[in-house]
Amino acid sequence: MNARSGPGSAGALLLCRAEATAVRPPARLLPEQPFLAPAGPGWTVLVPEGKPWLDDAEPVERVVTGWATALAVGTAGRPVLALWWDADRAGFTLASGFRRTVGYTWLADGTPVGEDEAVHTFADRLALDPVLDVQALEPLTKPDPDADAAARLVGLVAVLARTGLALPDGLAPGESTGKLRAAARDRGAELLERPGVREFVRAGPDAVEDGGRPGPGARGRGARLLGAVQLAAGVPLLVRGIGRRSGGWTTAGALLVAHGALALVRDRPRASRQRLRLGD
Repeated sequence: MNARSGPGSAGALLLCRAEATAVRPPARLLPEQPFLAPAGPGWTVLVPEGKPWLDDAEPVERVVTGWATALAVGTAGRPVLALWWDADRAGFTLASGFRRTVGYTWLADGTPVGEDEAVHTFADRLALDPVLDVQALEPLTKPDPDADAAARLVGLVAVLARTGLALPDGLAPGESTGKLRAAARDRGAELLERPGVREFVRAGPDAVEDGGRPGPGARGRGARLLGAVQLAAGVPLLVRGIGRRSGGWTTAGALLVAHGALALVRDRPRASRQRLRLGD
């Protein structure tokens, strides 16, 4: 990664370990119009516009950490990996449900500055091979004068290729946001548009995500519990994001609050009908 100055050198990719059908609903609620494309069996990639770091000079790492958290919760706990870089550093952040995010950072010249334990936690949460895959990841935490920060991210993607990850041509870590979006557009990636509030409430996310997991729009006691948990987690994140003027954390909180409120509102008529039947 060349040490360039200015926000134009920053960029990010969001890799979701889920099919596009599960990623699309929560991704449409991001305050952007990301490109979405399949990235191998069981993987989907999102290419954001990057307005917070391009227009508002907000740190790209902070923004995509919030977005990854929101997407992970919005896809019923599926892991979401944010690859990010700027003129000085690069790294990854892995979000999975309500767990604390795990991440690692390299300086622009590839010098590791993260905790080695983070790589082991990363491998465990993605269910990577505890021997072969971890051995392949460990060199990324060691000094290497021939590997800059972009090369470190490419090496990480190469290890994940064993799980089926296959980024479309042109979506290379280290490129500018403009080049990434141009490559995504040229390869026919889907441009997501944000739904209106009425459309979101009327349609809601899919009731069941791929693999049979209950989604944010599911019904029943489990859905009410999930909705309450999402609200409880979302409000503090929303307050934190507004207080720090962080678009990433504000989005994460808003998405959790929206999903939680929707789950409770959509399930209320059903719960009322059940009570009426029990009273008959």
